[in-house]
Amino acid sequence: MKESKIEWTDSTVNFWMGCNKISTGCKYCYMYRMMEKDGKSGNSIQRVGYETFYKAYDWKKPRRIFTCSMSDFFLAEADEWRKDAWKLIKQTPQHQWQILTKRPERIQKCLPDDWGSGYNNVWIGVSIENQAYLHRAEILSKIPAHMRFVSAEPLIGEIDFAAAGKESILQHIHWCIIGGESGNDFGKYRYRECKIEWIEKLMAEMKANDVKVFVKQLGTFQKEELHLKDSHAGDMSEWAQHLQVREYPDTHNNCLNNINVKEKVIIV
Repeated sequence: MKESKIEWTDSTVNFWMGCNKISTGCKYCYMYRMMEKDGKSGNSIQRVGYETFYKAYDWKKPRRIFTCSMSDFFLAEADEWRKDAWKLIKQTPQHQWQILTKRPERIQKCLPDDWGSGYNNVWIGVSIENQAYLHRAEILSKIPAHMRFVSAEPLIGEIDFAAAGKESILQHIHWCIIGGESGNDFGKYRYRECKIEWIEKLMAEMKANDVKVFVKQLGTFQKEELHLKDSHAGDMSEWAQHLQVREYPDTHNNCLNNINVKEKVIIV
């Protein structure tokens, strides 16, 4: 079942591919690097073919599915295709669809008419690369959803909700992914610094607010600093023990009536 190399998911489904860079974290986006290797432009936004779009119908056993890993689910250019994606998502309740965006201001108007308090099988998350983008989590906290998460990847600056007076937002967040940036020493797709102290501080703040944490990777900067073998510093057996945390929110109870309830944890 595990098909994706992304540590926190099982599979990926791209309903469309291509995107536009809108913030600091996009600078060395892996999607552009991968598209360029295939001789394509990352700025060219296109719906995928029928077989790729609907392949999740064939997966009968439950999977975590990272949605639009090569784009953004709430991209304006994809508005005409999103209705078909929502229909598929609703008709595959056995899966947990993990939707991550840098465009939370578009979420509310892009939800299906029958969304209500959220589809039980949909997680909605926002990317936050440094302190300047905490507003994304604030917008997310007001969106009705059964599971909300934050992805602090690439983590290219310190993130401190309390220092910004926004710690209360974390009462509405269930999960936090943390990862340093991966990239090359030379060329167009490089990497930026990620300090271990930033990871530790964010982990501590999440723990204090009962938000489950998944440390995905330390990033290429720490790979060089610590002389690690894995190019992304993603092999947690190489890390200090206190960083080896990969938790998931519990999704067994999919009938949550209170969207602010903090759920139990499965540690892998």
